[in-house]
Amino acid sequence: MTESKLLQPFDPGAVPSDSEPCPFCNISASFAPFDPDHPPPANSPSLDPAKLAPPAFVVLSTPTLIAFLDILPLSPGHLLLCPRAHRPKLTDVMPSEAADLGVYLRVLSAALVRATGVPDWNIVQNNGAAAAQVVNHVHYHLIPRPEIRASGRFSESFTMFGRGVREELDDEEAVVLAEKLRRCVALVLEEESRRGRL
Repeated sequence: MTESKLLQPFDPGAVPSDSEPCPFCNISASFAPFDPDHPPPANSPSLDPAKLAPPAFVVLSTPTLIAFLDILPLSPGHLLLCPRAHRPKLTDVMPSEAADLGVYLRVLSAALVRATGVPDWNIVQNNGAAAAQVVNHVHYHLIPRPEIRASGRFSESFTMFGRGVREELDDEEAVVLAEKLRRCVALVLEEESRRGRL
């Protein structure tokens, strides 16, 4: 396990840069779509996180969408889901992309609960710098919310909506978690298909 590094709190005054390459477009361009019902194995070169720096741990890759682990997670399993095409805000998303986002927000939510064992989660989507959007490419955060009150861990800081100190994603743990999430997505899709819900 690599040593984690604490990062500074989110800066609400930071404005997303239009001059730098979009990191989410780089991820989309680096990872080809795959069938979410039958994802490639974890050791497939098509899923190699080291294609990019920082590494990207892809969980879902369709022709229109991509989902990957947040490199600064608020909790283990924190995912980002976005359209492949560069769309700065939700109002820029095409209707077909919006429909796909809706379908996969539900599927990824179910897979996230299975993979992490955490039954509660947030879905957060920010539009613009004043709303805490750091990357100028529309994306949804799916954030597992483990119960800290029942465990007696009252002193723990549980950050919300990007505020607070976040730790970098551990690469070794991320490989295992991304694989588990891909398997859970496939299971959820299989079950949904049997029920006629897709």
